[in-house]
Amino acid sequence: MPATIAPPIKPARTDPTTLLPVHMKRSRPLFDRQILGRAVRDSFIKLNPITLLRNPVIFVVEMGAALVTLFLIRGLLQGTANIGFELQISLWLWFTVLFANFAEAIAEARGKAQADTLRKTKTDAVAKRVSANGRIEEVSASKLRAGDIVVCEAGDLIPGDGEVIEGIATVDESVITGESAPVIRESGGDRSAVTGGTKVLSDQIRIRITSNPGETFLDRMIALVEGAERQKTPNEIALNILIAGLTLIFLLAVVTLQPYAIYSVAAARAGLTPTVAVLISLLVCLIPTTIGGLLSAIGIAGMDRVMQHNVLAMSGRAVEASGDVNTLLLDKTGTVTMGNRQAVEFIPVNGEPMQDLVDAAQLSSLADETPEGRSVVVLAKEKHNLRGRDVSHHNANFIPFSAYSRMSGVDYDGRQFRKGASDAIANFVRERGGVIPAQFTEISDRIARSGGTPLAVSEGSRMLGFIHLKDIVKGGMKERISQLRAMGVRSVMITGDNPLTAAAIADEAGVDDFLAQATPADKLAYIKKEQTAGRLVAMTGDGTNDAPALAQADVGLAMNTGTVAAKEAGNMVDLDSNPTKLIEVVAIGKQLLITRGALTTFSIANDIAKYFAIIPAMFMVTYPALGKLNIMGLANPQSAMLAAVIFNALIIIALVPLALRGVRYTPQTAASLLRRNLLIYGIGGVIAPFPGIWIIDRILVLLGLA
Repeated sequence: MPATIAPPIKPARTDPTTLLPVHMKRSRPLFDRQILGRAVRDSFIKLNPITLLRNPVIFVVEMGAALVTLFLIRGLLQGTANIGFELQISLWLWFTVLFANFAEAIAEARGKAQADTLRKTKTDAVAKRVSANGRIEEVSASKLRAGDIVVCEAGDLIPGDGEVIEGIATVDESVITGESAPVIRESGGDRSAVTGGTKVLSDQIRIRITSNPGETFLDRMIALVEGAERQKTPNEIALNILIAGLTLIFLLAVVTLQPYAIYSVAAARAGLTPTVAVLISLLVCLIPTTIGGLLSAIGIAGMDRVMQHNVLAMSGRAVEASGDVNTLLLDKTGTVTMGNRQAVEFIPVNGEPMQDLVDAAQLSSLADETPEGRSVVVLAKEKHNLRGRDVSHHNANFIPFSAYSRMSGVDYDGRQFRKGASDAIANFVRERGGVIPAQFTEISDRIARSGGTPLAVSEGSRMLGFIHLKDIVKGGMKERISQLRAMGVRSVMITGDNPLTAAAIADEAGVDDFLAQATPADKLAYIKKEQTAGRLVAMTGDGTNDAPALAQADVGLAMNTGTVAAKEAGNMVDLDSNPTKLIEVVAIGKQLLITRGALTTFSIANDIAKYFAIIPAMFMVTYPALGKLNIMGLANPQSAMLAAVIFNALIIIALVPLALRGVRYTPQTAASLLRRNLLIYGIGGVIAPFPGIWIIDRILVLLGLA
């Protein structure tokens, strides 16, 4: 057992109804001045048609706006333009494009503001590089290359990403994580990775640099949070194809209206044909401009929400996949349980005196600096009033724990005190001619079945009894597992414990299944089995032995404190190194998918409603019979068209806060979510255009604009 233990992980404080943390680090006001200024500027930059080609719906709107503007200019030159109407249509079509650009730009601006903050933390530190002959030379950090060895002492900035290969030190990582509490970094374990730009607070460590300049973790963070490397997810691509298809259908339908209207007017010898401005306005109102303008913003905001939880998503695909997760693998130690087992009772065997057992347990734990060892000393003091003693004058020889012997203890005044695994202590007693009591196995199994770990204690050939070590399940874990179950996510606890102990902890935590005595190969095989059955799997890990499973999982959340191999294998990195964060990530992913679904439902319902709201009023001059269907009493075709175009533009701006914050997510079944979407966003999308267009129509008439 290592002598140094990292500080305990503090679980995130969450809203029990949403699973989302109450306090989000790095969060910014939705519309602060800096973000707004940057978003407005970028909205105009994004008018570049080449940029808008990525969004076919808004590209069509921009081409329509340009065409109306050209016809307006031609009409002005020829003196045939209906200046008031066509100028307003032209302006509002350009506003529609700008508002759609603004939705994406404000989502990106939030990430860029974070990136600027991170960029300020970058410094070209001085590195103490170890040369080939063993001498230490000072060089600029920018000159370091992967494989270089550097020495860092108290007060030094760590010059680049790397892995501790010698020594142990406390490190201030607040520049990366926002947490002021220092962390421990040491060689040879799962807490060996260090990040460039963090600061050594104590001791000395040697670090092997693992990245070249421009490729550091901080550089990757900056590129990711400012959206420079955001790729569209499969779901987003599919939705883009759908709305592009709808756009094409409406485009073909609107193009055929002009020749049909010319034929109808000529045949009836009455009425007027719709102008190009009217037809383009109709097209813009009918194609899914709302979701087309908000789709990119929803994806960017999803990654931003993950980052606000101090989780770095390597791609939008990872965030989206977390929302579709079916199976969640949770490591027992540090995730389901508090991480450190505690001694809760002493159990003598074969009538041995309790005082002898407590005395032996305490003596064999005095030099044990692990949390378990310290808890034995504390229990002996608190429950049995046995205080620590000075054994330096008694020829005490402390025996450290080793994986080979699976026990520790002390030789004290010719007496041999040992504590350790049941079978190891049983063999120790037999080798010295002792007899194992009949109740030994029964007590050991009883402790294991209760979820505890039995540590046997002996003195020479005497078997004295057991120390009951218990894993403490984190408070509220059972409730959170229940919420995951309500989301349709199956939870599986992974542990190296024996099946009896694993079953008891799994039952207490409320997980759906467990994998006991799990090796790296077992984890990988389990993930592959789940994926073969068509399920998406998420897991968390921090060690090199977790890397294969993290790489195989659909969502692999690596701990920032973990090894470089683990961080490279995962598609998300938790900067706080809190294994329970995976539960929040799943909730954020589901919130992203629900937000996208809700606004898509609203957009399509909204377009259908606009069709029935404005078509009768728009074409009652061309087809007078349609006037009977003008149920809202819109004043005239021009006011109806203008009102629809203005409503179409304003609804994008109205929905930007919802796209950025996300639809409120509560765990429920897929059928319930679909029903809620249809009732709130479907019916809402159908209803909203009618009063909206009617009010705008009345205002236009009142102001004499139509």
